[in-house]
Amino acid sequence: MSDYHINIFYSDEDGGYIADIPDLDSCSAFGETPEKALAEVEQAKQAWLEAARQAGKPVPPPRYRPVIYQMSR
Repeated sequence: MSDYHINIFYSDEDGGYIADIPDLDSCSAFGETPEKALAEVEQAKQAWLEAARQAGKPVPPPRYRPVIYQMSR
């Protein structure tokens, strides 16, 4: 796998879309459309990775796979 899995879902509470990266703790973003949420979480991912590297913290490898992926094997 070459990149992190991204979940995108609609949140009634927030009135828009949330995108999150399960492998990166607390890495998520909001957008009014799924496309905007994806663009925002891509920026958040880059900031998360850069902050971890600068702080000397480990960067987890991409591991998360949704259940549907596991069923298709």
